[in-house]
Amino acid sequence: MPFFDQATETMPRERLAELQVGKLRAMSQELWGRNRFYTRKWKAAGVEPGDIKTLADLARLPLTKKSELMDDQAAEGPFGSNLTYPLEAYVRMHQTSGTTGVPLKVMDTDASWDWWGRCWGHVLAGAGVTASDRLFMAFAFGPFIGFWAAVEGARKIGAVMIPGGGRDSQQRLELMKEAGATTLCCTPTYALRLAEVGREIGFDMGKIPMRATIHAGEPGANVPATKRRIEESWAAKCFDHAGASEVGAHSFECIEQPGGTHLIESEYIVEVLDPETGLPVPEGERGEMVITNLGRWGFPVIRYRTGDVVKVDTHPCECGRTFLRFAGGILGRADDMVTVRGVNVFPAGVENILRKFTEVDEFRVTVHKERQMDEMDVEIELCEGAHQDVVHAIADKLDTMLAFRPRVHLVARNTLPRFEMKAKRFFVRRDETS
Repeated sequence: MPFFDQATETMPRERLAELQVGKLRAMSQELWGRNRFYTRKWKAAGVEPGDIKTLADLARLPLTKKSELMDDQAAEGPFGSNLTYPLEAYVRMHQTSGTTGVPLKVMDTDASWDWWGRCWGHVLAGAGVTASDRLFMAFAFGPFIGFWAAVEGARKIGAVMIPGGGRDSQQRLELMKEAGATTLCCTPTYALRLAEVGREIGFDMGKIPMRATIHAGEPGANVPATKRRIEESWAAKCFDHAGASEVGAHSFECIEQPGGTHLIESEYIVEVLDPETGLPVPEGERGEMVITNLGRWGFPVIRYRTGDVVKVDTHPCECGRTFLRFAGGILGRADDMVTVRGVNVFPAGVENILRKFTEVDEFRVTVHKERQMDEMDVEIELCEGAHQDVVHAIADKLDTMLAFRPRVHLVARNTLPRFEMKAKRFFVRRDETS
């Protein structure tokens, strides 16, 4: 059974809590008076580092929202006041994807970048990656953090890292074959796109000795139908991973794949709160993930509202890890749900329905109002040679599963956009009435 740090990954939960509170207290002492962002927040809340003695005391600290970090950078740009050390101490600048607005810049010292690498070491080892593997990074290495830290993780475990930037999809497939890539790192969307290109050009995917694909950046690898589609396309095991630029790489799927992802509890503390009341929810119930990273002292996030919906399972895993699991991985985002004709609809749920139809290559969903009535239009692009009648079956399945009938439209091949990084397939445009 591969571990990155077996001592902490299998630690009894009582000792794990002691480790977390020790790191939390040390970090809070380091930040006090040095990190202007958190010193201001804590003083305003009437809390000092000495008040933090147990994990329960974490709730005394105020929550942090992304909008606060964004406003702080706008006011004290370009990097804001959430910097614990002088600017000269920082060696890396990355940023969020910016898919929902202006990107947030994140800074790392050498020590915190090393911490990023350790977190990714857990991700890779969880998928069974060892020094004998060759990791292909199908990622354009721009300022978006993306898979930059996965490079450090590969170095930590001694695997060969093959960069895939600056190439189109066909060239990437050829390089994977030539280099004998055994592990692929990319978004779930792009794994499917690579397989689609392979079919279009008659590329023999069996020539790539792939045994594992590791995904991040968007839901998909935790959506059962999408996971199955990726595994069938690559004849490899598909692994989910979650993280964020401002948070770090926080959870991973182990080789036992018990239906969820392990939180790296040696490096993070998580709370699951009711997004309306801010109160903790019982284990096993859905709530918003609020997270604190413990090793990124240069750019910390303390009690950070991620907006991600999770439910916690602390039962032992067959892999031997005692780290808690997010059952089902990241279940969605609190702000992603949309109500259509009284029905709560989650994008991941729609994707799970559509991906069960192997004829579907790509899709796009738009929710809007028409004559004061909610409508959901689903555009479908089919694989080469697929029969058009499947569109009726898709409409019937959506009707059954959603309890209302969306309008399903067949569009010509290569009409819908393809994505290398985060895909955007679900749109709500109720202000555009017709």
